Amino acid sequence: MLQRPLRIGSVAIDFPAGLGALAGYSDWPFRVLCRRFGAGFAVAEVLLDRFVMSVTKGSKAGRFLYVDDEDRPCGAQLMGDDPKVFAAAARTLAARGFDWIDLNFACPVRKVLGKCRGGWFLGHPREALQVVAAVRDALPPEVPLTLKLRRGLDDGLAAEEDFHRIVEGAWSLGVTAITVHPRTVFQRYQGTADWTFVSRLRQRWPDRVLLGSGDLHSPPWACRMAEKTGVDGLWIARGAVGYPWFFTELRAVLDGRPCPSPPSVFEQRRVLEEHFSLAVAAYGPDRAVSVMRNFGFQYAKIHPRGHSMRPALARLKTRSDWDELLRTWYDADLPGLRKPPPGSDESSCLERSCSRAEDAAITN
Repeated sequence: MLQRPLRIGSVAIDFPAGLGALAGYSDWPFRVLCRRFGAGFAVAEVLLDRFVMSVTKGSKAGRFLYVDDEDRPCGAQLMGDDPKVFAAAARTLAARGFDWIDLNFACPVRKVLGKCRGGWFLGHPREALQVVAAVRDALPPEVPLTLKLRRGLDDGLAAEEDFHRIVEGAWSLGVTAITVHPRTVFQRYQGTADWTFVSRLRQRWPDRVLLGSGDLHSPPWACRMAEKTGVDGLWIARGAVGYPWFFTELRAVLDGRPCPSPPSVFEQRRVLEEHFSLAVAAYGPDRAVSVMRNFGFQYAKIHPRGHSMRPALARLKTRSDWDELLRTWYDADLPGLRKPPPGSDESSCLERSCSRAEDAAITN
């Protein structure tokens, strides 16, 4: 069972499950909201190293490079292709107050792979370890360095050997923890996550900090992964988007208490209003509407009339549209639904979001 507290180097985490990095979703407002619901930590949405170096002030820096006390402990995730730029960006993010730096060697989006970023590194151990060494040398000793990996480029023996070369080299270079999503890069979000792969990795490295990711779409499934694999912590991503209650439920299940009922429509409305207020603080009132429209489609999945609500969400443009949406669709306190497992439509949406993240300086 999961250990409490989880430690990532010098960083103590009171609850060993948190919000993982997810482009377009793990922004400051949603990270704070998840912390209020019991997440032990969060990792900010992935940032391109060059973007970090080009944005030093103004609204973009305020949105993407911001972390505060309520948001901590919080890691910052980086993606890129040049060890020197990786290192400089890592120093910048550490100076901004993030508690640790996470390197993304996992993203499976074709556009990312084509630019020798993300999951591309899993097929190039030498280059991956050059990045690890450069970033570890650049960071202050007290700032932990972690990795996010998939289990390889594909199912071949050579891909698994490359994975283990990276893991072994990373430990020797001073990486503190590794999060593994046990799908391959070429598998993307299709099929199922191979938890037995994580179990074997746990047996091979019994004294290292390992976090598990992949198919954690409900608290019972998250507990099952922890039991089957022996990981030290859980990285919750798609399962929590539009469902911050995930962490309250997970705390209950891990404590041996009954899982709370799904949030009612009035509870959903209360949280949507809270989320909107945080989005206004981060983005301003106009941009907050477009941000919340994106999240709204995810929240709609637990609304008893969510499918019928989708056209109204698509039309959201102004604050008055948002207020009208809440008055119209959240006016009766009906029982809510459990969030369904991610489907192909959601997976595609999240992949597109990850792809856009590398161009954050242009598209945001």
